[in-house]
This record gives sequence, C-alpha cells and structure tokens, in this order.
Amino acid sequence: MGNNQQHQHLQSLLRPTPPSSISSKLLLLLTLLPLTLAGLAFVLQWRGGITDPTTRWVPPGSQHLFPGMDPSPLSPTAHSERHSTDCVSLIRGSSPSFSYYHGWKFDDMSNLKPKICITTSTSAGLDQILPWMFFHKVIGVSNFFLFVEGKAASPDVSKVLESIPGVKVIYRTRELEEQQAKSRIWNETWLSSFFYKPCNYELFVKQSLNMEMAIVMARDAGMDWIIHLDTDELLHPADAREYSLRQLLHDVPGNVDMVIFPNYESSVEREDIKDPFSEISMFKRNYDHLPKDTYFGMYKDATRGNPNYFLTYGNGKSAARIQDHLRPNGAHRWHNYMKTPNEIKLEEAAVLHYTYSKFSDLTSRRDRCGCKPTKEDVKRCFMLEFDRAAFIIASTATQEEMLNWYREHIVWGDKDIKMKLLRKGVLTRIYAPMVIIQGLRESGVFSSIIASAPTTLSKDKFLSSIVSSNSTRATALESLPSRRIGRSKEHQATVRRVLEIESAAASYEAAVPPLSPPGMGDAHLIIAV
Repeated sequence: MGNNQQHQHLQSLLRPTPPSSISSKLLLLLTLLPLTLAGLAFVLQWRGGITDPTTRWVPPGSQHLFPGMDPSPLSPTAHSERHSTDCVSLIRGSSPSFSYYHGWKFDDMSNLKPKICITTSTSAGLDQILPWMFFHKVIGVSNFFLFVEGKAASPDVSKVLESIPGVKVIYRTRELEEQQAKSRIWNETWLSSFFYKPCNYELFVKQSLNMEMAIVMARDAGMDWIIHLDTDELLHPADAREYSLRQLLHDVPGNVDMVIFPNYESSVEREDIKDPFSEISMFKRNYDHLPKDTYFGMYKDATRGNPNYFLTYGNGKSAARIQDHLRPNGAHRWHNYMKTPNEIKLEEAAVLHYTYSKFSDLTSRRDRCGCKPTKEDVKRCFMLEFDRAAFIIASTATQEEMLNWYREHIVWGDKDIKMKLLRKGVLTRIYAPMVIIQGLRESGVFSSIIASAPTTLSKDKFLSSIVSSNSTRATALESLPSRRIGRSKEHQATVRRVLEIESAAASYEAAVPPLSPPGMGDAHLIIAV
C-alpha cells in the first residue's frame, strides 16, 4: 500500500503544471520585482546612496535638463506635442550649470587640467568676442591670446578685453610687424606660396605668424593644448562628458600630437539674423561625419547650385599638444619641425563655423579687401569659389540684388528640402551653444564684464590700440603685401631666389589652406577606396 502511495505521489510531481498556474506565478513575479526595485531605490536615495543622473548637470531647483538630454526633434522617441516647445524651453530655461561652473564663476582656472588656450586674429567687436570667449571658458578653455586690430583694437573694446583674467591682447603695431618680419617662416618653403598676395592670402600669412608667437606665449603660460579659431567659430565637444572640451582632450592618448575637429557649417533660415550664436541652431554636417552614400546621394540638394557642398572651407580646425619644435601649418593645422605629428580625427566633436550668417557679412568682407570685382582679379585675392562670387556680388550689385542673391544662395527657405536633409542627417540641430550663450547673457556675465572694465587704458596700451585700429583701414585700402616693412620688390625677388636655393635643404610639408569638401567628381574615387 505504501508503495502505491509513493507511486501516486511521484506521478503527481511529474504531471504538467496547468497553464493557469504558470501565468499566475509569472504575474506575481512581474508585480513584485518592480515594487522591490522601487523600494530599494527609494531607500538608497533617501540615504544618499545614488544621484539621479538626469539632474547631475541641472542647477538646484531647476526642472530643465542639460541640452542634448531631450530626444532629437527627429527622434522616433520624441513626442510630437513637444516638438514645437523644445527650442523655446531650452532658450527660456534656467541657465545651464556645469560641474565646474556653478554660478558662472571664471576667476580661478589655474587648478584645472589639461590647460587649454585659444589664439585668434580678430577685428570684431565685443558683441561677437565676448559670447565667443565666455562660451569657450564654459567648456574648459582657460587662456586666450588675441591678436587684435580694427574695432577689436579700439580703446572701448580693448580696455574690456584687457580686464578679463586669462586674456592677453596683442596689438598689431609697427613693433609687432618688425618682430614678425624676422621670423624664420620667411626663410622656409611651407608657407612661401602665400607670400606677397592680397586679401585672404595676406590674412593667412598673418594668422600663421600670430600662431607662431602664440605657441611661445602658450608655453610660457604653462598651457598643455593650443587651438587656433576665428571669432565666428565655436568648438562643439559633442562626445565628451559634461560637454567638456577639457575632458575630451584629457582622454586623448598621450602619443597623440594633434586632434582634428571636422567643421560643421551654419545653415541660415532667415535673412535678418542679428546674433548668429543665439539665433542659429541648424548646421550642415561635415563629410567626415556622414556615410559616403548619403553625402554623395544628397550632394545636389545640399549644395543648391553653389560651387561646393560648404560655402567656405571643409577641412576643419585642430588642437595641438604644446611640445618642442611645434609650429603652425597654416590656420587649419599645426606641424612639428622634427617629426610628422601623430594626429587623430574626432568622430562626433566638431567646430561650428558661422559663415555668412548675417546679410551684412557680404559687405563687411568686401570692405576688408581692395581687389577689383572681376573674375580674374578675385582669384588673386580669395582661395575659395564662393568667397569670390560673394565679393563680386557685394561690389557690383544693388542692395536689393544683394538681398535676393543672399536668399537664393545662403538662406534655407525650402522647407521640404530642409526636412529631407534633416531626416537624412546631412543637416542637424545643435542647441547647446545657443543655450549656453543665452544663459551667460541672462546671468549678466557680459554686461558685468563691460561695467567692471577700467574707464581708460594705460598710455602705452592706448597708443598701441590707436595705431592698431588705424592699421586695418590702411591695409584694406592699399592691399599691401604681408611683409610690408622695409621690403622692396628687389628684396622680395632675392628672398624668392634664396628660397629656391635652400628648398632642397629646408623643404617642409606645405601649409594646409582652407579646402573645400569633396565634390561629385571625387565620388567614384572615394567610394572605390
């Protein structure tokens, strides 16, 4: 009898469990598991054990997320009802906060590593320089070497710039030009094809000479990295934690000498832009950040009849590690006298180029160059096709004709094409710079800097600012060669002969000029590779 009972018990164990019983147990498990995890999270957070990651970069009491934490307007996960309010909430929200900049304090950055500096050659006013400078302070730049002339060198502007910690202002005086006339660059071949030419070529040489001096200043200031940027360019450290340029460069391997930031180009949606940094959120992505079939497949729509994919350059800018024998290699790259630099190109981070972002940029560029508005003469003055066409239009057309040309070639008015390119990833929305600069402005950073500047410059600095401010106007009118002081045509010819004789012994890789992105004629070569 006992054996029979054991047999029946064994059969009951082996008998399949009814489906309803499995479902009940599974339902109970799914109910208890999230409740248990929620309870555990509550206990940990109550005890201070964890931090909500979505509030890490948000100011205390703020309900606004850091830019980029919300879904993209084109993301399938974004709710349609939020599309129309995302940009407004970003702009109107509380000032963004960073782990190292609570309260927007910029006074002491000496303990932050690595130390990063930016050098620029500019004639812009405070309305452009201050947002540009303090945006880069927010993302981790500590020092600035500003080679100023024109408006930037005027007493009203330079006294403000001189008062900002970490900023060194260098005026374009006769003493500076005499010092740069002695540079070893003039006896080397890598920049020689740009010598003694007007407009953009002269600017390119001037930038290179300024970069050479900035390297020495950066080393003396204990900098680790140096970057050359124009004041219409903002760095976009998209792939760095906390949107930090310092973190991005900190993570670069020690054997890397140069980091290349591919450039994105501003895509203007209105012709009445006044403040590009605060009003532009749409950018055209670089060739290096796009699948090749997308780039060439969308090339016609992206160029809209213009000479190239970008209006201006497409070969980015770069950061160089401060080290022995470092030298500039034109405005876009650095090099080394003793070795070929080991370089990497970033896959997400970029430099945002706000080019021709205001209608007035057409005439301001024209006024800086004294070339004749003919197809032949503009080749002497400008390196890129679009700059040549823009100069001719600005020099020969009426105001109404210029505006129509600007709308046709620069403003993105066709919504269908715009949305098509946004979906394909050729165009993209980037809000972070807009938000940071708007936050700085609303926090009173710019106005307080201007208000706290001394009322006058010292006598020496005042005289330097006057000389430098006037020198730009003279240069624009006369279009003098780059090495103007004490240089006759006979001397120039002698220098060229010396360069030819020494070229075999002192041959260096040629300077990298502003280059256009690949065109349709390059498609078969690139795809084949």
